[in-house]
Amino acid sequence: MYIEKIQNLIAAEIEALQNIPINESIIKAIDLIFEYVHKKNGKLIVSGMGKAGQIGMNIATTMSSTGTPSVFLHPSEAQHGDLGIIQPNDIILMISNSGKTREIVELEVLVRNLVPSIKIISLTGNPDGTMKDFSDVTLFTGHPKEICPLGLAPTTSTTVMTVVGDILVTLMMEKIGFTKQDYSKRHHGGYLGQKAKQNG
Repeated sequence: MYIEKIQNLIAAEIEALQNIPINESIIKAIDLIFEYVHKKNGKLIVSGMGKAGQIGMNIATTMSSTGTPSVFLHPSEAQHGDLGIIQPNDIILMISNSGKTREIVELEVLVRNLVPSIKIISLTGNPDGTMKDFSDVTLFTGHPKEICPLGLAPTTSTTVMTVVGDILVTLMMEKIGFTKQDYSKRHHGGYLGQKAKQNG
């Protein structure tokens, strides 16, 4: 009974991944990140609330370790001074499954008050949410049903967000020609650091 249930849960997650929309939006996002971070010497700022924020932290740290300087900005802490990290040549990736998370919507207003021309990329499960109205590029996850038995806890939605983040990271690495030697310079310690040095 449980084996079959587990297999069905895995199948549902796989189906959600296969239904992530593939279009030009992700290429536009990559081009914008490249332009502002690698040509204009800005940085990628990632923000999200709750579970989306945890995914955002992972995207930001992985981007940094693979050659694209990035930081995570908590949308609530931004209202208490952390907004000061934003500079004119930065670009922002905002994450919200609903596309209308209050703290994220408020963050857009605060950010544009500070840097009116800043470019915003959104990652969302709702292409009709508020985020699409203020984003330069919207990345849609496909809005899969959560495998949580209540249909509430972020489960499948965070899986697809993670994969879209991995795609962004991978495409950026390829675009900037990131090498194992480059990786080892940024990842000195631990198993991965040693592996990069040995195979670099």
